[in-house]
Amino acid sequence: MKKSLIFLFLIFFLYGCANHKKQEAPLRVGLVFDVGGRGDKSFNDSAYRGLERARREFSIYYEYIEPGEGADRESALRLLATRDFELILGIGFMFSSDITTIAGEFPDRMFACVDYAVREDVPIPPNLAALKFKEEEGAFLIGALAGMMTKTDKVGFVGGMDIPLINKFEAGYRFGVKKVNPRARVLVGYAGVTGEAFKNPAKGKELAYSQYGQGADIIFHASGSTGLGVFEAAREKDRWAIGVDADQYREAPRNILTSMVKRVDLAVYQTIKDVLENNFKGGITAFGLKNDGVGYVSARFLEREIKNIEERLESLKSRVSTLSLNAPEKSTLATEIRSMEKELGLLKEERETMKKRLPVEVINRVENMKRKVIAGEIVIPRI
Repeated sequence: MKKSLIFLFLIFFLYGCANHKKQEAPLRVGLVFDVGGRGDKSFNDSAYRGLERARREFSIYYEYIEPGEGADRESALRLLATRDFELILGIGFMFSSDITTIAGEFPDRMFACVDYAVREDVPIPPNLAALKFKEEEGAFLIGALAGMMTKTDKVGFVGGMDIPLINKFEAGYRFGVKKVNPRARVLVGYAGVTGEAFKNPAKGKELAYSQYGQGADIIFHASGSTGLGVFEAAREKDRWAIGVDADQYREAPRNILTSMVKRVDLAVYQTIKDVLENNFKGGITAFGLKNDGVGYVSARFLEREIKNIEERLESLKSRVSTLSLNAPEKSTLATEIRSMEKELGLLKEERETMKKRLPVEVINRVENMKRKVIAGEIVIPRI
């Protein structure tokens, strides 16, 4: 095993032990992050939110690993499989081959892979859940929104790695732009052809500068932490950018028009919930507009987020009120309440901004197209 992996293992082991008492947990979950790891403000962080939600609601025990290169992914999955983890998740399509092999070697464990790359010649093991997303559906709505909001009839797309998965974002985005604005031109650039393309903010900034220089006034990125460079260019050029995977508004509050939401957090949370309820199934599970697996950020979206936090806050405060003055967990809960109250305040501020940023008539039209996609009246090309 590589020394780097041993070091990372020590980090995640200590973190996991501090996070929750192992012996009390109803389920032990191991997770391996994709390229970029935690802190990408996007794909990986969304997976972590799903893990944390499951911890809060179900008191699961988890540990995670942030791998380096490809060999580390295989080693990390194998390490978790040889220990006492009942569910092991790989976050990202690059895990597909390794997790398929290891799931076959450990039939008594359950596995799940976000963005699993299905191959016709390789069957999916019965103990492996392939978590797929209809990215083209969410990107279509983002494209339609951009096509209506552009003032120059030029918009941009910055992709990370030039692969079919990211091509789906591009295809949906192009289709949405052209659906509402046939005159508009879509400028496209990719950061590279390896996994490094998802963690290269300098390249993202370079591509964005080029597209803004050609007249684009809105750029949508699907590039992991490379997109942080797109946001930097948007700030410097005072243009619009569109986030991906999670609500990325706080990365550039004055310049994020909206974000396409890819609910990796929902996929992770739902998989854990299915295991706990004995509903886990191998094979493909798809997340799209119909089951809120993809979407976009608007004031309406934020209203739902605010309501969810308010409900959690009320529950926590009620719980604290039943504890004795010196109860050990009272301090921890108080800290969590303060954190949630801060988050609630920030979301309410963002909601008011989004009300002004995205006109009602634009949102209504996008929502109408969303209904047509769900009904099958609009069919979006995948590539």
